[in-house]
Amino acid sequence: MTGLRSRAAGPAGLRSWLQRPAGVRWLGFFGAVCCAADAVLFGAPPWIRQGVSVVSILRGPDGVAIMLLWIAGLTALCAAWWYGRRLELSRRWILVTAALWIVPLLAVPPLASRDMYAYACQGALFDAGFNPSQVGIAAQPCPWLDSVSLVWRDTPTPYGPLWILLTGFAASFGSQAVALGIFRVYAVLAVAALAAAVPALARRRGVAPEKALWLVLCCPLVPVHFVGGGHNDTLTMALLAAGLALVAGRRPIPVLIAGGALVGAAIAVKTTVGVVLPFAALLAAGGLDLTRDGLLRFLRRGGAVVGGAVALLAALSVVSGLGFGWAVALSGAGESRSWTSPPTAVGIAVNAAGKWFGAGYDVVPVLRTVALVLLLVALVVIWWRFRRADPLHGAGLACLAVIFLAPITQPWYLFWPLTLLAVTTVGLRRLEITVVASMFLILPDGDGAWKPLQVPFAFLVTAGVIWVARRSWRWLRAPAPAAEVPACD
Repeated sequence: MTGLRSRAAGPAGLRSWLQRPAGVRWLGFFGAVCCAADAVLFGAPPWIRQGVSVVSILRGPDGVAIMLLWIAGLTALCAAWWYGRRLELSRRWILVTAALWIVPLLAVPPLASRDMYAYACQGALFDAGFNPSQVGIAAQPCPWLDSVSLVWRDTPTPYGPLWILLTGFAASFGSQAVALGIFRVYAVLAVAALAAAVPALARRRGVAPEKALWLVLCCPLVPVHFVGGGHNDTLTMALLAAGLALVAGRRPIPVLIAGGALVGAAIAVKTTVGVVLPFAALLAAGGLDLTRDGLLRFLRRGGAVVGGAVALLAALSVVSGLGFGWAVALSGAGESRSWTSPPTAVGIAVNAAGKWFGAGYDVVPVLRTVALVLLLVALVVIWWRFRRADPLHGAGLACLAVIFLAPITQPWYLFWPLTLLAVTTVGLRRLEITVVASMFLILPDGDGAWKPLQVPFAFLVTAGVIWVARRSWRWLRAPAPAAEVPACD
């Protein structure tokens, strides 16, 4: 009986511990330390490992330790974030906790991605006088070419002119190690900017700043993928949140132009967040009323935001010498095929079913094209339905549509809608669950954890696509979201 009582008390005791701020903080720190240790043991090295899988890791040196540390680290970070959502936490406490979770990953090899190596080579290409928006890094060739994944060697960079300038500065020192260190500095500065911008935006939208700050800053994506992996999404969202904070409310026209310029700067890092710009115009104008006054207000205030964004993008394009080729450089991003992209997954499933009957077709390119057409339609529909409702809710759904219908999807993309929806009153439980699940899709060296099961997972995602399509149809038939009170001059 004593043994039974002790076993029953174990989970209850753990839950009780996680209901205290200290328990959440130190569990997350433990997770970050585990992930940092894995970055040293099996992070992304300057050379490419071939044939990496869970089985190959377990069979190799320290394989059991690598996988145990990875699973324990991710689980601890995700559990700490999950339970922390329910606690009453001060802003200072959240900032200290986020810093503690980041510190272990500041000086380790790239974790869960090889993208920092690609950034360094793209910067070296720009520093050598080439245009990374037009040619791949093999054109120079980059002195560190062997460290870059094969798919990115002949593909133009999919990023905007501001990020190309930043990568060029990092690579200008002629050292790959220095470039990687500078990318980590960018990530830390971006996290600090998010710590300032998210509460400001939340306050102006009538949302508790501490709730939004916890969801964004302490999300497990931040220490693992944005500091450990060095991805530029934190910088993108920091600029975007700052711009939206400036345009929210009854702001004078010069402030709206400045806010639009910050939104343009975000687009100049990661062009896909350009889908938020029309919603930023709605935010500045307090919505779109189909009356004379409403249309004039939207043209004046929304136009100021769009004008500020376009002006900054044009200036960066001209000053950098890159021109406007970056606006269409995303086309090469679809060369990679993975079941994590829903249209790609459907294509993989259809191809696999055809092979069972002896057919040899490949429908992935066609389905990706169809998905991009659907994305354009979806973005217009979402914008129209939210023309008088919460524009940040609409912007979050627009980002989700991009993730869902894009030819390539990565776990860290979920940070875009998470940041936008965290400053709304929308329930986020499904998105939070998706973020947690996505953390386990990638191995510490950046390879996919479930690559050997690509076809079964493609069928699973196809079933999910059908479910999403049915829910989307019901959403379209439902009344439009409730209108907000428009802002006034």
